[in-house]
Amino acid sequence: MKYTLENDLLKVTFDSFGAEIKSVIGKKNGREYIWNGDPSYWNRTAPVLFPFVGSLKDNKYIFEGKAYNMTSHGFARDLEHEMVEITDTSISFILRDSAKTYENYPFHFEFKNTYQLEGDTITVTWAVTNPGQDRDDKTLYFSVGAHPAFMCPIYGEADKSGYRLFFDGINELHHHGNLTGTCTHEDLTLTLTDNRAVITPEFFDRTTYIAEGNQTGKIGLETPDGKRIVTVTFDAPLFGIWSPEKKNAPFLCIEPWYGRADYDDYSGDLTSRDYCNKISENEVFEKSYRMKFE
Repeated sequence: MKYTLENDLLKVTFDSFGAEIKSVIGKKNGREYIWNGDPSYWNRTAPVLFPFVGSLKDNKYIFEGKAYNMTSHGFARDLEHEMVEITDTSISFILRDSAKTYENYPFHFEFKNTYQLEGDTITVTWAVTNPGQDRDDKTLYFSVGAHPAFMCPIYGEADKSGYRLFFDGINELHHHGNLTGTCTHEDLTLTLTDNRAVITPEFFDRTTYIAEGNQTGKIGLETPDGKRIVTVTFDAPLFGIWSPEKKNAPFLCIEPWYGRADYDDYSGDLTSRDYCNKISENEVFEKSYRMKFE
């Protein structure tokens, strides 16, 4: 089901299927900021990633000696979420475990997504609760992340060549992505000029930019002449920058993550995955990020 929040600056549409943002329209300029989900490039708009972020080696993981299948980014984006609260400025959705989720993810959980609209900014808050587990180890293991796709170009240019990504506080981005969807151990370096990378038609042909180690907490998307379109602010230890490989697609994603894909040679189990979050019974993991549209 679709829901809408709006104020004098933004009109934001959500879908309870996936608890996903479907549209952000600037009220003063009529401009759409979120990718439209055209399946010829990518059929999603801003999926929520849970209980995994990125791809698992061979699309499976091991827990307590048993192998479980899991698609890239987990199942939250492909399930109906319950809308539990809506006000003039916020909306909340909850996804709980079910017999269906338990088949491939043997944990009880409550996953709450809250969107707060204030002026030109949307604050997204995730709250993961561990209600208790049916085993001696009561720990809940999970990852969570965002995948918002922003229109680029946005002013009618032929493509996004010349648009720029701003990375606050750094002039060199270290990343570990590859075209298989997993991570490489190779330390790849993207050199920045004045904290910025200029997008070319080939910018995404080799890799998803998977960056870890809290390299920055603020990323902006800018036009070729320096006009800021959106700024994403977060405290997550990782982020991804992605657009479909070899398509020069008219959008890109800026993705704060608490978790990431496996290395391409990973052989451990769920409890030892890098950046895996762990909470005890009745504990709540709560994190947020912001998108400011300018």
